[in-house]
Amino acid sequence: MSDASRLNELRAEVGRVAATPLSRLVSADPARAGDFALKVGPVYANFARQHYDRDAVRWLFRAAEAAGSAQRVRALFDGETVNVTEGRPALHTALRGDFSHAPVAHEAHREALKARARMRATIEALEASEVTDIVSVGIGGSDLGPRLAVDALSGPKPGRFRVHFLSNVDGHAAQRTLAGLDPQRTAALLISKTFGTQETLLNGGILRDWLGDSASLDGGRLYAISANLERPAQAFDIPPERILPMWDWVGGRYSLWSAVGLPIALAIGMDGFEQFLSGAAQMDAHVLQTPLESNLAAWHALTSIWNRNGLGYATQAVLAYDERLKLLSNYLQQLVMESLGKSVKLDGSPVGEDTVPVWWGGAGTDTQHSFFQALHQGTSIVPADFIGVVRSDAPYPQNHRALHANLLAQTEAFANGQRSDDPHRAYAGGRPSTTILLDALTPASLGALLAMYEHSVYLQSVFWGINAFDQFGVELGKQVASKLLPALAGEAQAEDPVTRELLARLRG
Repeated sequence: MSDASRLNELRAEVGRVAATPLSRLVSADPARAGDFALKVGPVYANFARQHYDRDAVRWLFRAAEAAGSAQRVRALFDGETVNVTEGRPALHTALRGDFSHAPVAHEAHREALKARARMRATIEALEASEVTDIVSVGIGGSDLGPRLAVDALSGPKPGRFRVHFLSNVDGHAAQRTLAGLDPQRTAALLISKTFGTQETLLNGGILRDWLGDSASLDGGRLYAISANLERPAQAFDIPPERILPMWDWVGGRYSLWSAVGLPIALAIGMDGFEQFLSGAAQMDAHVLQTPLESNLAAWHALTSIWNRNGLGYATQAVLAYDERLKLLSNYLQQLVMESLGKSVKLDGSPVGEDTVPVWWGGAGTDTQHSFFQALHQGTSIVPADFIGVVRSDAPYPQNHRALHANLLAQTEAFANGQRSDDPHRAYAGGRPSTTILLDALTPASLGALLAMYEHSVYLQSVFWGINAFDQFGVELGKQVASKLLPALAGEAQAEDPVTRELLARLRG
């Protein structure tokens, strides 16, 4: 099926469905409340409040099959070169399980197991020391995933280690992170795939100088995680036994399952990190082995495509009704937008449809008192993923009931709206949403949830024929910034006239 014919068929499906209000689609087909829902291990998802009907869903799955979705999922797990622009596989699934007899995938899993053993040994060595605090230095994929998992999975009381994160190159971030820490009781992890990232090198230098003699006490307080094993030794004099591996077959935003997840393991224990991987592996097995029509990641991916290409919605909200998941929207911004923010196909030709919407969000119920006004009564419709947790660990059941009541109320109000003779008090409804529920917030359930989103992203990329694993778009700004550093120091002149004006202001 050509892109043009597929788009025409999609528009025909939308034209058939769009005139029927979402509330009527649901009321006319009560069975969809259960039929449009799936449960995989600890993750349940309900798509009944999305603005499509059964025929539209069947068309979406036919289109996905025509795009070769099942075959491309197999290619991902087998370690084929799915990252064609960089000539690499994308084997983050091999970090979590041994799913393929293909030699490259099987060997990748063996490497992952060896790295896990080194992670455990590193943790044991730190546990035997006087270290109480860990500062994890990284940015982007070297920061967002570990930061989310540590925040979500750490208990109300600190464990053996308190884990802190430093990403922003702004010196105030380093100043605030280090305030109150003792260099004699602190270790630092410098995480960078290439070990050429400006922010990480500058912040790493601050940590090295701040640690001072402590950097070499008790076998060392400065560690590195990198695919470029020579650079940490050259730049920071870190010995090989304190450098854990990454690999070029794992993208940065997919790397939290590797040694990049060491901050997670330090915060919740290595056994907890293994459970995190196990939950993701359970979702991997489901996605690999389950037909598209019963595949949770496929449902999520095709729903996203329907909303973006069919209904034309340009943004997507993710609303976590659990305070511990407040960083989920930040993490998904990078995962989704860096992966799908492409305008050309694998062969370099233009994409015929819009790709990624803008992802954003926050935690309920706080967000109900900020941007929900626009979601309910604004002129733009914003689809949303609502994420809830069935069982709470907090000893306040009345609060948890109120949280659940608000989650249910918002999804119902989004879909159904409310009529009023006063236009200021009328709610149009018709706002589509997916509700995702975790049995409880555990390492395994979080791992499964994040893996589901990863596979959804990949299936969307297959549908559009784009590469989900490169990110050349982040490079241009870095290149220009490097050229402007001499100008800021007064050693050169900027070529762009607006930049010259702004430089003069910045230099005072």
